[in-house]
Amino acid sequence: MKLTVWTYEGPPHVGAMRVATGMTGLHYVLHAPQGDTYADLLFTMIERRDHRPPVTYTTFQARDLGADTANLFKTAAQDAYDRFEPEAIIVGASCTAELIQDDPGGMAETMGLPVPVIPLELPSYQRKENFGADETFFQIVKALARPMPRTAQITANLIGPTALGFRHRDDIQEVTALLSDMGISVNVVAPMTSSPADIARMGAAHFNVLMYPETAESAARWMERELDQPYTKVVPIGVGATRDFIAEVAGITGRDAYLDTSRLRLPWYSKSVDSTYLTGKRVFVFGDGTHVLAAARVARDEMGFEVVGMGCYNREMARPVRAAAKEMGLTATITDDYLEVERVIEALQPEMILGTQMERHIGKRLGIPCAVISAPVHVQDFPARYSPQMGIEGANVLFDTWVHPLVMGLEEHLLHMFREDFEFHDAAGPSHHGGHAPNPTADGGPAPQTPRGISGERKDEAGAVIWLDAAERELKKIPFFVRGKARRNTENFAAERGVAEISVDTLYEAKAHFAR
Repeated sequence: MKLTVWTYEGPPHVGAMRVATGMTGLHYVLHAPQGDTYADLLFTMIERRDHRPPVTYTTFQARDLGADTANLFKTAAQDAYDRFEPEAIIVGASCTAELIQDDPGGMAETMGLPVPVIPLELPSYQRKENFGADETFFQIVKALARPMPRTAQITANLIGPTALGFRHRDDIQEVTALLSDMGISVNVVAPMTSSPADIARMGAAHFNVLMYPETAESAARWMERELDQPYTKVVPIGVGATRDFIAEVAGITGRDAYLDTSRLRLPWYSKSVDSTYLTGKRVFVFGDGTHVLAAARVARDEMGFEVVGMGCYNREMARPVRAAAKEMGLTATITDDYLEVERVIEALQPEMILGTQMERHIGKRLGIPCAVISAPVHVQDFPARYSPQMGIEGANVLFDTWVHPLVMGLEEHLLHMFREDFEFHDAAGPSHHGGHAPNPTADGGPAPQTPRGISGERKDEAGAVIWLDAAERELKKIPFFVRGKARRNTENFAAERGVAEISVDTLYEAKAHFAR
């Protein structure tokens, strides 16, 4: 483990919390020190849930390490059952508690609690959050689900949605509607919205819809083997994938493929006059494997973008992401180090990033528009409105989410072009604010910090080239989505020729050089 400002995934016990928090009637007894209760904030603050996660912490302290921490766990487990009376209990240890080797699973099994107790073995120092969610759901299904007669009507289980998942709540609704249009009902949605009793009747469904392989593929494979339930392999994100998903479901069930496209707007918008000038834009895609694979396909085939780089942070999905990248003539970036991702983005100089909350911050620093396509995400990516990623409406949401940063960026570029105008010059303030209040000054407060790579700040470090004021002003006339590349090319051009100060002439000489 290493200390870092950001992480793409938390430890595996956070994945287990995502499963437990999405379910009802299940309680998680977590052997953990006092400080590990921070995980509650991920759900109550970021996801804005109206109740705490169903987790009881042992919250042992340093002074307890010389005493009997095992009894602390047993007391916490008994208190959790007495207070919450759950249908089932999962037990495990956090990364810190794992070091003292108390074996909470073994201890809980000897307590004789009158409900199923499911121990979790989550190696905190080898695996991470998505593995924790996948393993937890697998163990719950393995412990509770059993073969049983199929429902009279063709039904499916939707598996994979969890708490703190990226648009999982809305994806459930969209996929349910897709199946309903084909006359297929949903038997159980799990883990999110399900109870242990619901898990016990998952065997009644005819097949499973694997919505998110990161959090449910192990359970899907087990149910295919033990319950004779096939599962879908296509994730319906984007128009093409949604059509493929419907065809796959038709093949599994024998039903006629049917897709209601009356609400579909992405293809028309992508061909419209307002969008054609966005085709060919160079994009970099990064996130969890499922969303990256889907986004790369949509970007290339449905938006007309050029995918210049792609990768994922969860190594469990490295193989399919590498295969997709190779098919596009790219080398995939498989890493959980955000600094490495930033270096790749800087080198590629894309015109847009499709990434996570962390790439959004990287894009701000580099002056590159970014649309969020994957967890980890912040509070703004848990909207109150209906905003799925899957299905027909999901395709419409993708178009809006990806194109708007580019359109807004063009508006920003126009404001820069007309910055000398009486309405738009720096001292006028934002034109949409009443009274055109002046921008903050040194006396009235700090002005907003200019993102690196956008406005051409003067480089006066030792050995670095210096941008003259006239050259900086000229650089700002270049559209935002290629300005960073123009800056880099000009600085490389100047450095190769020993030019210490970049003038307007240097800028245009570099432009002519690289245009050849």
